[in-house]
Amino acid sequence: MRLKTCLIAAAALIAVATPGLAHRNWLLPSATIFSSTPETVAVDAAESTDLFFPDHRALGVERIKVWAPDGSEGKIQNGSNGRVRSTFEVQLDKPGTWRIGMVQNGIGGTFKVDGVEWRLFSGRRPGGAGGPGAGAGRGPGAPGGPSGAGGEPPRFVSSIDEIPANATDIRITETSGSNNIYVTAGEPTDTVFTPTGKGLEMVPVTHLTELVKGEPARLKFLVDGKPAAGLKVSVLPGGKRYRDSDGAIEIMTGADGVATIDWPEAGMFWLNTSFADNKATMPKATGRRMSYTATLEVMAP
Repeated sequence: MRLKTCLIAAAALIAVATPGLAHRNWLLPSATIFSSTPETVAVDAAESTDLFFPDHRALGVERIKVWAPDGSEGKIQNGSNGRVRSTFEVQLDKPGTWRIGMVQNGIGGTFKVDGVEWRLFSGRRPGGAGGPGAGAGRGPGAPGGPSGAGGEPPRFVSSIDEIPANATDIRITETSGSNNIYVTAGEPTDTVFTPTGKGLEMVPVTHLTELVKGEPARLKFLVDGKPAAGLKVSVLPGGKRYRDSDGAIEIMTGADGVATIDWPEAGMFWLNTSFADNKATMPKATGRRMSYTATLEVMAP
């Protein structure tokens, strides 16, 4: 695995989901409200410059999870990974509100051993300039580890347990995030919004089936189950391809963690927020970063 791939895997929902960056990850459902069951929702999944226009690369369907209205695990059907877009379907065979999306957790950062920088990526390590046979990617304690000589390529480990006791300049960050869509068949339900009390989560005060142009909606954000005050929430409409600006709206949450959004138009919107603190839970980690992303459909009045 190349270095670029590892960087993306370590912070996919943090880095690329930030509104100021070039590419954004998104899921786009064919619709979010269905009158009854059974129905089928079709979903596109991609990372692109312009929202909902696949122009960069696909998001793998193997990363998608489905939660049924009763909390049970659903499944995707007819999944296909393309070059710039993936597609799949979910059969809505139970009434209520479904959650479909990606959840990622990782850890990454840097540390030094004898003055030589090493990098931590959760998951598979990338090969170095000399390949595995040349010692690239070995643990710091292994023969052929860093000697401090100039010109050596950076070294890599894939687990916190591989960081030796004599490591210095440790800068390790936990990352977590989710990218979601919500689809309702028949009467809406709330089970899929039940917070876990871990990380950054969204609980709608206004149900997502009731998002209407010109009618303010209230969405509550939590960090570890508590209201996330002062959180900046970015909302972007699709269709930038046909506008001079991205049309971004930024809202701050109040003391109760609630963001009030007055939708300027009907259509699909991409919502994103992130949060960072020093409350890491893993040993040797010095901080954590969390993100939450969702595609929401706003109806005409």
